[in-house]
Amino acid sequence: MCGIALIRFRKPFPYYVEKYNTSSYGLRKLYLLMQKQHNRGQDGAGLATLKIDVPPGKRYISRIRTTDERPIEYLFETANNRIEQALKGVSKAQAQDPLWIKENLPYMGEVLLGHLRYGTHGGNSIENCHPFLRQSNWRSKNLIVAGNFNLTNVDELFEVLLELGQHPKDKVDTVLVMEKIGHFLDEENERIYAQYKGQYSKREMTPILEREIDLFRVLERACRDFDGGYAMAGITGYGASFVARDPHGIRPAYFYANEEVIVAASEKPAIKAAFNVEYDDIQEIPRGHALVIDKEGNYKLDTFIAQQPPQRCSFERIYFSRGSDPAIYQERKHLGRLLCPQILKSIDYDLANTVFSYIPNTAETAFLGVLQGMEHYLIDERKKILLEKDSLSAERLGELLSFRPRVEKLVIKDAKLRTFITDDEHRDDLVANVYDTTYEVIQKGVDNIVLIDDSIVRGTTLEKSILRLVDRLQPKKIIIVSSAPQIRFPDCYGIDMSRMGSFIAFRAVMALLNETGREGLIEEVYQRCLASLDDPSGADHNYVQALYEPFTDLEISAKIAQIIHTPKINASVDVIYQTVDNLLQACPNHQGDWYFTGNYPTKGGNRVVNRAFVNYMAGKLDRAY
Repeated sequence: MCGIALIRFRKPFPYYVEKYNTSSYGLRKLYLLMQKQHNRGQDGAGLATLKIDVPPGKRYISRIRTTDERPIEYLFETANNRIEQALKGVSKAQAQDPLWIKENLPYMGEVLLGHLRYGTHGGNSIENCHPFLRQSNWRSKNLIVAGNFNLTNVDELFEVLLELGQHPKDKVDTVLVMEKIGHFLDEENERIYAQYKGQYSKREMTPILEREIDLFRVLERACRDFDGGYAMAGITGYGASFVARDPHGIRPAYFYANEEVIVAASEKPAIKAAFNVEYDDIQEIPRGHALVIDKEGNYKLDTFIAQQPPQRCSFERIYFSRGSDPAIYQERKHLGRLLCPQILKSIDYDLANTVFSYIPNTAETAFLGVLQGMEHYLIDERKKILLEKDSLSAERLGELLSFRPRVEKLVIKDAKLRTFITDDEHRDDLVANVYDTTYEVIQKGVDNIVLIDDSIVRGTTLEKSILRLVDRLQPKKIIIVSSAPQIRFPDCYGIDMSRMGSFIAFRAVMALLNETGREGLIEEVYQRCLASLDDPSGADHNYVQALYEPFTDLEISAKIAQIIHTPKINASVDVIYQTVDNLLQACPNHQGDWYFTGNYPTKGGNRVVNRAFVNYMAGKLDRAY
């Protein structure tokens, strides 16, 4: 779920220096774009800038990457320090000359690319941080790439590069994407060079190559074998750039263009905030399309790969994207409202003795939706009472009209970290220490506590921290409510959750299968998954779905409640999940629900889930792709 940010100037560099009275206009805008997408980057960040048409001998590509605890601040503080260092001993006239600034100061370019990294598997190092750089002494063969992607067929892509004669330095999708695009960019250079060979000198060929390179053709050839979700941005050494989106539209990408700039990002609110534009002027890059910007700053939006049925990631709407987007804000509130019937049933409609709260902060909007739903329920109840009663005392009428759902801030997160996606090595230690609670607001042994969460993935935070904290308040019952449905299957397109045994819903269903004497189904599914790994047609089916079929959603939720209800918890515990039908009702334009249903949009997804189950049965903790 990484974040990308691209800025392309459409006017000469001096224009921005003179109009905005600063040489750092681009850097300031990139900083804002990245800060407004900080929700998409906890583990690292990077930026790259490119100067168009600087004289030979001048550095024209600058890049910084970091895994610092404050990655965005580190990037721009480092850039500013390097700029200040380069200005030492420079005359005032030069320091105010836009052309001298562009040619001699780092990070003063017409094209800027930022990336925010969300690493959710294994460790974290600067080598994993984007943008990636493929260098060449031929300007038109240089390539900078940053992306929000996970590809499921890394092994196959690795073999493709070997067949092309390459020797990749690593077997990861980031390197393979870079090398695949880079290879076909090289071939595009060679195709054009062969077309004009003998007509021009090699030196004269440079502007011809830069004018005639077809980036749509490069992307079409490079991406045809990709299986997964992606939104990736790239810059060539001569200044042309692109943003490409996968054929299902799994990963998000938006852009805005006016006479001064073209800007693209993973989220609309970032563009809105950084450039103060209207939401209606920000366009979504359609699935299977690329936004290609040529050296002169002209742009075109067109297909580079055949569109497939739309499968926009629903988890974007539930959790990852910023809730300040007006559509997402309303959808998250709707998710909350749709949970109210289940909540009311769980508390036996006893609102007088129920306290509502939420954890983490990303669940706040769904929490507001729950409160709205409860208000509507109370309005209907008041109507019934007023219509049924001939008269009410003033005191009773006052109680009736003034009653509101009880709301308290019960759980406080001390560290602004997302525990289910921190790296594996530090997760458990983090979970046990990041929360605190508010005391003396609960009627001991009387009140129910309803805690709204946006999603429950592993259940680790509930087991090891939240339930223990809340139970110290001595409520009668704790109800954990997830605005997302049960996460049952790996996500191999963005979040990078690939270990079956980590999902609490999977742990619950395995327990149920054993308790109900259905161990034979486990072995049957295992053998089918095992056979599918060697059978090309096996990728047509997700065999793991069969494990969930004997049980209802409610039965699985009840088992999850049992799992997290450890002997140290005195209150009774209930777990409520959103239904898939309600999710699709609340987020009608984001139908990508494979982590809930197992209905993967690509064959690679089926291969991943089948391999993940085989790994689980073999006791392997390996990534499933």
